[in-house]
Parts: sequence; structure tokens; C-alpha cells
Amino acid sequence: MLIFKRFLFFTFMKRLKKIIGGVSIGLLVLLLVTIFLNYPKLTILTGYSAKNMASSVFMAQRSAAYTDANDHSFSPVNLAEDTVDVAAKRTIATVFGLSKRTAIYREGLGSVLINDSYDPTQPVPTPVRNQTKKPLSYPYGELPQKDTVFGQVDYDAIHTTVASIFDPEGEAVQKTRAVLVVYKDQIIAEKYADGLTKDDKLLGWSMTKSVLATAYGVLQKEGKIDIYSQAPVTEWQQDARKDITIHNLLQMNCGLAWEEDYTTISDVTKMLYLESDMTVPQIAKKAIHPPNTHWYYSSGVSNLLSGILRKQFATYQEYLDYPYHAYIDRIGMHSMLIETDLAGNFVGSSYAWATARDWAKFGLLYLHKGNWNGDQVFSSNWVDYVITPSPTSEGDYGGHFWLNAGGFYPDAPRDMYSANGFQGQRVFIIPSKEMVIVRFGLAGDEAVDFNAFIHSMTTAVP
Repeated sequence: MLIFKRFLFFTFMKRLKKIIGGVSIGLLVLLLVTIFLNYPKLTILTGYSAKNMASSVFMAQRSAAYTDANDHSFSPVNLAEDTVDVAAKRTIATVFGLSKRTAIYREGLGSVLINDSYDPTQPVPTPVRNQTKKPLSYPYGELPQKDTVFGQVDYDAIHTTVASIFDPEGEAVQKTRAVLVVYKDQIIAEKYADGLTKDDKLLGWSMTKSVLATAYGVLQKEGKIDIYSQAPVTEWQQDARKDITIHNLLQMNCGLAWEEDYTTISDVTKMLYLESDMTVPQIAKKAIHPPNTHWYYSSGVSNLLSGILRKQFATYQEYLDYPYHAYIDRIGMHSMLIETDLAGNFVGSSYAWATARDWAKFGLLYLHKGNWNGDQVFSSNWVDYVITPSPTSEGDYGGHFWLNAGGFYPDAPRDMYSANGFQGQRVFIIPSKEMVIVRFGLAGDEAVDFNAFIHSMTTAVP
């Protein structure tokens, strides 16, 4: 056995030396130690790369080269090397040939990282969709919108402001990919980065949280759930966690421990790239505060809510179908897809994809307080609920939506609220201006002055 281990060690060292060139054994040993200490991080890194590559190639229909040059261009993700198997709809990611992770694409469910226990022969249910397109102008149908010019809108200022949030040729600072501006149900500005069009699906990341929460709004209108009831989590019923309500989870002030740090091995990165059932991690966390006393952001809470949503239905198929027939396809967001984890749960924290125009429809549904061209999808009271600030959030967060009530963007209207996602994905809803503004990109507040952008956009309309 000892001889075999030595053989493996020296074989591995030779492979590393071949990879990085003719360097000393001492340097190779140092590299080996570094890899050993960081191997868990490599596992998450390759998981990120394989999963995102599969979604980008097989669902968003973008090339692997485009994905590498854009979505995967930042450190340390750019260390990963992806292999794409088009026939099998599978991607494999490694770093220096190490820490191999595999993701597969499933029609109707999106891509998912698989593990050793994955059985490809098992049938996988998929959501039943109603993709019937209505013969109406956008946003209520798929026909071109009617030519409308608003006399008091400063179109020059609108287009100048939109252009300013895109990088000049040769630069990659703001990294905006798409901007769509809707005023009084009319698109008044729309622009895409090179290589993208209005038909391209874009990942919302944590904007998915707002999409998931909407299911609770529809269920509440249907009288099928009371969000102020105790969260139906069996593991909590014998301790202080039994007092946590669905409302506490929606407002992210349940008091449970959670580490939301994407720069290291944390609760959120382990959940997204190591767990097969993403509804479980938050359940196991201890209560560190009483409910309704401390606000902090948790993607674990959102996926727990996805699991609680699943419990509301008698069958798994009903759960899979519900968001689509209850509001997604109902308002014509036909491009939207919420990916599921390996256990079949919607990844409500992170993985909804749709075109910019369909994301704008989601914002318009809220702008119109749940009324979609005469169809009341959820009660107007639900909007009042999601824009009510969560205690101790300083006016920044409501019911799975971000708020400007506390003036986070000081020069933007205080009634503005939004669905927000990693790398600056935004659906801004501005009732006082009858506007919805969608922005997609690969950089967020650290690179984009959203305060100035929104100020300029809102001052250009009455």
C-alpha cells in the first residue's frame, strides 16, 4: 500500500510539472500544499463553472467561447477549464485537471450539478407549460407595441442615460449587458451589449427570490396559505424555532444563523455548489436571535421557502407547475425558467432565467399591483406587504424585495423598490413615475452608479 501511495504521489507530481512547465520539485511541493489547502474552494469553483456553463450553452443558447470570455472572465472562475459535450448536454469543469465537477441540462428544469449517486435512468418530471401567445401588443402579448410618443418625456436624456451605463468600446468596467425602460406600459428605451438581443435569456441570480415570493402572494389570494402562520418545519417544533413564521422568512428576520459570503467557503456557496437538496441547509441552523428582531440576508431562507412551497401541494407535479400557471405563463413570461436542484426543488434563491422583456413584465405585474390587463393575479394588498420594510432593515428590505424607503439611492424616488441580483441584475419598479427599468450586467454597485442612473431616468419623465 505504501509503495502504491508513493507511486500515485510521484505520478501526480509529474502531471503538475508537465502542466506548469519545468520548475523545481520544491515549487511543485509548495503548489501541492496550496492545492491541498484550497481543494474545497476548487470544488466550489468548478461547481460554479460547470453549472453556469451548462445553463449558458444549453438553455441560453450561447457558445462556450462567449461564456468563457464574458460570464467566466473574472477571477478565480477564469481558472476553470470547461469541456462541453453537446450530444449529452453535459459540461465538465476542472482546475489544472483537478476537482472535476459535472453538470447536466434537463429540458424544462435547467442545468444541475450531479453527484456519484445520480441515476440518469430515473425519469424526471418536467413542468407543464402554457406557451400560448396572445395576439396583443407588448407587454400583454408578443406583437410589436403601438407607436406611442409621450410629449413630456425627454427622449434625448433617456437615450443618453441608457448609453452612459454601457462601456465604451474597448472597456469593461460597468459591464452592462441589457437595459430596458418601460413607461406607461410602453418601451421607451432598449439597448443590448454586442452579442445579445431581446431574445436572449439572462440569469437573474437573486432576483429569483422575488419571483419565488410571488407564489406566496398568489397562494394567499387563493386562500390556500396564511403567511403569518408558523413555518411548517418539523425539525423546529421542539425548540424556540417553532415561533418562526412564513412572514419572518419572507422578511428575512427569522433569527437563524447563516453566512452569506460568496468569496469563501460559506453557507451559501456550500448550498449552491455542494448540496443536492438546497431546501435543507437553513433548516439545520440554530436560532441566534428571536424572530422579528434582527434582519440579515439569507439565500438559505429563500430555498427553505421553496421547500415549504412544495409542501403546499399533494403531488410533485403540482409544485412544478404552480409558478408557471399561477403567474409566469399567465402573464406571458414564456421565456422564464426557474432551475431546480438535484432533489427537484426550485432554486428560489438564484436560478431564474428570462429575456429582459419578460423580466420587465414581472416588474409591470407589481407596478399594476397584481392586475394584468384585467386579470388580478394577486391582491393589491400583497404589493403593500412586500414594500413594507422589514424591522431593523433600515428601510432597505421588505418581503423578498429591496426597497428605497430608507434612501439607499438618495436621489431616486423613495417609493422605488426592486428585485436585485448578483452582478447588478435589477428590475426597478417606480410607481410614482409609472416606470419599470431593467438592467442586466456582469458588475454591480461597485462599478455602476445606480443612484445617478435612476435619478437621470426619473427626471426625464413627468
